[in-house]
Parts: sequence; structure tokens; C-alpha cells
Amino acid sequence: MNTQIKTLRDSEAIRWTALLLLAFAMFCSYIFMDILSPIKDLMQSTRGWDSTAFGTMQGSETFLNVFVFFLIFAGIILDKMGVRFTALLSGAVMLIGATINWYAVTDTFQGSALDVWFTNNLNYIPGFDELGISPFYLGMPSSAKFAAVGFMIFGCGVEMAGIMVSRGIVKWFKGREMALAMGSEMALARLGVATCMIFSPMFARLGGVVDVSRSVAFGVVLLMIAMIMFVVYFFMDRKLDAQTGEAEEKDDPFKISDLGAILKSSGFWLVALLCVLYYSAIFPFQKYAVNMLQCNLSFTEVSPDSFWATNTVTIIQYLIMLVVAGTSFASNFVRRSLKWILLSVTIIALITFCYMGYMRQSAATVFSVFPLLAVGITPILGNYVDHKGKAASMLIVGSLLLIACHLTFAFVLPAFKGNNVAGIITAYTTILVLGASFSLVPASLWPSVPKLVDAKIIGSAYALIFWIQNIGLWLFPMLIGKVLDKTNPDIISAIDTGRMTAEEAAVSYDYSAPLLMLAGLGAAALILGVVLKIVDKKKGLGLEEPNIKA
Repeated sequence: MNTQIKTLRDSEAIRWTALLLLAFAMFCSYIFMDILSPIKDLMQSTRGWDSTAFGTMQGSETFLNVFVFFLIFAGIILDKMGVRFTALLSGAVMLIGATINWYAVTDTFQGSALDVWFTNNLNYIPGFDELGISPFYLGMPSSAKFAAVGFMIFGCGVEMAGIMVSRGIVKWFKGREMALAMGSEMALARLGVATCMIFSPMFARLGGVVDVSRSVAFGVVLLMIAMIMFVVYFFMDRKLDAQTGEAEEKDDPFKISDLGAILKSSGFWLVALLCVLYYSAIFPFQKYAVNMLQCNLSFTEVSPDSFWATNTVTIIQYLIMLVVAGTSFASNFVRRSLKWILLSVTIIALITFCYMGYMRQSAATVFSVFPLLAVGITPILGNYVDHKGKAASMLIVGSLLLIACHLTFAFVLPAFKGNNVAGIITAYTTILVLGASFSLVPASLWPSVPKLVDAKIIGSAYALIFWIQNIGLWLFPMLIGKVLDKTNPDIISAIDTGRMTAEEAAVSYDYSAPLLMLAGLGAAALILGVVLKIVDKKKGLGLEEPNIKA
């Protein structure tokens, strides 16, 4: 039976193409967000960034969003100016910040006038220092300070892009497969984490000479591509509005009273707090995960002459990763007979990918499996929420998995140090489960927001949630770095007295304390998840109901 297609979003292929453009742009931004994470050890050995400096720089990404309230303004911009304008603005802001971040870690910056200025300045910021929230501190390496400035600007752009993408998906998919779309977008975007983990160390060590700026340059180039994706989306979205006769959201003026309506919703606050706890236990962990594996597993250096040390194997492994992601994702959308063939290919390719990671003896490659299971199961979860509901219940399950994974990293993984095979298997399994637990958030939490607020202020609602989330994303990278240094005083002392080189120190930390802290966040999320389910049942918020009504 042929159905007449009235607008672009009535075409399944076109609305999913719009989603793909947004997802690929976010894929590129996710790569840059963690571009330095797999080379934390190199930042310490080549730029003098200890864990406190590294954590402070990483936490700076959300500083302007939280303390200058940029995310709130971003939500207002989105509601007032619309999806298209916000897409282009966020892409440009990300690119500017990333370029500054890149220059800060280049050899050209070292010894420059800017280097001298940042060394002598920003060591004390009145008010911020007293409150303990300054993004800089006395003794912080100048390259880390300048990189933090760039990362702050990038953070404004990437979080603005995040709320814009959420609003864009609501615009194209409301009343359709919205949870599936949101889950799929986030699953595909998170392949950026795996891409970053695989390629960042390769570019940093390219040609046998360590240069961390090459990794950041790789991220900058990808953000240029992301800008192109946003431009293409701009024209698609404009054509959709021309077809529907709908005006861009800017015609509906923003009112401060709208924020008051959002803040009065108990359901909104529970979802927002769940979000900050969940994301604070994952994103800051990603920035330290590779170093945590380096410290808890016994990796042996692969001979430079070995096939496993070549860039060729990096490319091959990445292609296999794409096979894993592509077949697992596609298996959700094909008939049953083909589904089992694709899943068989997925399993074989995943085992091959993990084996190659083991042979390469690379912590970054081991952690790169993080999003792979999520890519396959997020569409399943999203489809389930669309047709069956149970979003609040999924968040409870996700919290339980989160707690189990961080406790495994803290107590089980270190027990296998020296036992390479058992340690790697434990690491792979735990990382895959952690990624799967994280996939519950986009599939269940984000599609719940339109049920809690009026359609015309969804942008502001997402902005408020992102702002609250950013408080955790600012705080916990710094906390992890400070806790690492405070609970490993012997390492700091060994470096100062010359008993340990910077290279040795970078892979000798005890991560138990930070991991317990992250498990505590999971426990708090679990409690809130239970409360949310009770409130939903009492007030009829509809979180346990399907998105698509029969």
C-alpha cells in the first residue's frame, strides 16, 4: 500500500538521514572531548601535567557552562533562534575552542610570549579561588592553562550542540520512534569514544616521535567535518519548515516564567539529578579509564618490528570495529533470518577486535570496546521504550550495572595484575557492560523530558538538565585528579626525589579511591531511580508508558 508523503519527516529515509547528520557531527565532537584521555601518560611525561593539572584542564570544559550560565543562555538561544541557527553557532564555537586547545599543546607554544604570559598570570582569580572553583591554580603548567581556555570555549559549543540535537530529534521524530532515534544517535555518536581511543595514541606516536599535538589536530579536522554536517542539516531543516508552514521556534518568545514552570516539576528535578549522577560516573571516568587500565594491568611493550606495533594494524582494527558496530546496529532493523547472520558476524568480529587489542598490549585499545555493545542494544532499548515504556525501570537497572562495574574496576581488576589473560578478559567484560549500562540513559531518560514540560520550552528544559549535568562534569574530573594525587603521595615523593621517572609514575597510580567515589554516584542514582518510579506512579507522569500510543 502506498502512503502519500506530505513532508520530509514523513519519509522514513529522510528523517533518519537528518538524524545521521546530527549523529555524525556529535560523533566528531565526542572524539575531541576525549582526545587527550588515552594519552594522559604522555601529557605527564612530555608536558608536565600531573593528575591534578590533567583533571583541572579536563574539568574546564564545562566551566563557562556552569559558572557563567552559558548553557542556560544556550537553551534560550535555541528556543528563541531555533535549531538551524543554534547548529551553525555551536559548530563554529566548538571549532574555535578546539583550535586554541590544539595550539596550547604544540611545540610552538612552548617558550612563546603566550607561554610566558600564562605562566605568570591566572594563578589567582579573586572570588573563584576563595570558593575553590577556579579553573586555574598556582603552579599549573602554562600549556594546561591555555588548553583549558580552549576547552572551555569548546565545551560551550559541544553542550549547545547537545541540546540542539535533542531538540532537533524531537522536531523530526515526535509521535514516531523518538526513543529509538535518540538512543541510536547517542550510540552512533559514542563510537567517537572508540575512535579516539584507537587513533589518538597512534597520531601521538606517529613516526616513532611523540607529539601530542598531532592527536589534537586530528580532532580539529574532524570538527571541521562536523561543521559541514551542520550546514547540510541547516538546509534540510529549512526545507522541512517550508513544507509544514511552521515558523522557526524564534517566533515563540522566551519568558523567564517558563523556567519557573520547569523548576516546579518534581519529575524534572528527579530526571535532572539522575542525569548528573549517571553522567558524572561515566564521562569523567572515560578521561582516566585508559590510565586506570595502565595502572591495574601488566602491559608488555610490543617490539617496534612487530606487526602489532604498526599503524596498519590500527587501521585494520578500526575497520573491524566498524563491522562490529554496523552489523550489531543493523541487526535491529532486518528480518529474523538475516538478523542471526548479522549477529554471528558481530560476535566473530568483536572477538577478533578484542584479540587484536590484547596482542597490541594497549590500554587505549582495550577501552575502545566501551561503546560497542551499546551500539547494538541501544536501538533495542529505545524501541522497547517506544512500544512498551518502562523508562524509569531501565534507569534503575542501569544504576545497578554502573555500581557493579566500578566496584569490579576497584577491587577485582587489580587482583589480576601480572595475569595478563585473566586481567584483559575481566577488563573487556566490565567495559562492555559499563557501556551497555550507559546506553540505558539516552534510550530512557532523554525521551522522557518531553513528557514533563511544554513543547515550546523543551530547549530550555534540556538546557537546564545539561547545566545541572555540567556541574558534575566540571567537578568530578578535578576530584578524581586531586584524589589520585592525595591517595598516592608516594608517587609524588618518588618523582620529587628522582626515585621514579615521570613515565613510570604515570602508570603507577592506585585508582581504588576514585573508583569507590564513582560507585557511590551509582548508588545515589539507584536511590533516585527508585524514587522517580514511585513519583511517576503517584503523579502519572507517564515515564513508564510507551512513547508510541497504539
